[in-house]
Amino acid sequence: MKLRVSSVQYHLHTISSFEEFAQQAEHYVRTAAEYDAEFILFPEYFTTQLMSIGDDQGRALSIEDLPDFTDRYLNLFTSLAKQMNVHIIGGTHVIRRENRLYNTAFLFYPDGTVAEQPKLHMTPTEEKEWNMTPGEGLRVFETDKGTIAILTCYDIEFPEIVRMVKAKGADVIFCPSCTDDRHGFHRVRYTSHARTIENQVYVVVAGTVGSLPTVDFMRANFGQAAIITPNDIPFPPQGILAEGEINQDMLVTADLDLELLYQVRASGSVTTWRDRRTDLYPDWKE
Repeated sequence: MKLRVSSVQYHLHTISSFEEFAQQAEHYVRTAAEYDAEFILFPEYFTTQLMSIGDDQGRALSIEDLPDFTDRYLNLFTSLAKQMNVHIIGGTHVIRRENRLYNTAFLFYPDGTVAEQPKLHMTPTEEKEWNMTPGEGLRVFETDKGTIAILTCYDIEFPEIVRMVKAKGADVIFCPSCTDDRHGFHRVRYTSHARTIENQVYVVVAGTVGSLPTVDFMRANFGQAAIITPNDIPFPPQGILAEGEINQDMLVTADLDLELLYQVRASGSVTTWRDRRTDLYPDWKE
């Protein structure tokens, strides 16, 4: 089975209304749909662009204000997924539950169904500056193109989590990301490559580019979208199916062949998933 995915290098810039945000998001979805993409991935924290709208005094909104846009965000992407008949991983959006803030990824199905996966590991900035709460519970998502998982940015740097979703059946990991410098970017990128090798899965990464000059902690972004494979003969030698131009406004598209994953797991140059030593390090169980 094959599935076509598009990953967005979302250009952050100051806007003045939700309608501007909606137009930009629709542009990426329509562009991906022109390439017959079946899954579209937006980056982490791309809805912080809404904070640049500002208040009546011209000051940027705070992270505490971002959940006020949740209903409009959900309606927008539910509508786009249904209209374009695609799965949209709507990056992440900050929601409020029981007076706590959660950095949450949403999956919008073509039939209007909406699923969610909160980020599980908080960076120091998220914890100290934005008072973000780590999510609870790890899910995989069944689609008509197979089983997928959504692990946000810092989450991909924890091999145990990726091993858990692979044990649950995920073949494709979608990783919405937001990094402000080269160090953070390469942490996410290099660990994404490691996860494809360890678990013989695909990892699709999206990133933010541009800047929000009025929004604290979003003034700098260093990003690149990439579609990453295991390192074995059926795949590109560097494990990269597609990648964007760093810090440019664009999206990348490629086809993921799930049969190739099954082949290398059974008889690849290495069979890392099959050869794990569960007698030494217990495998994840339900």
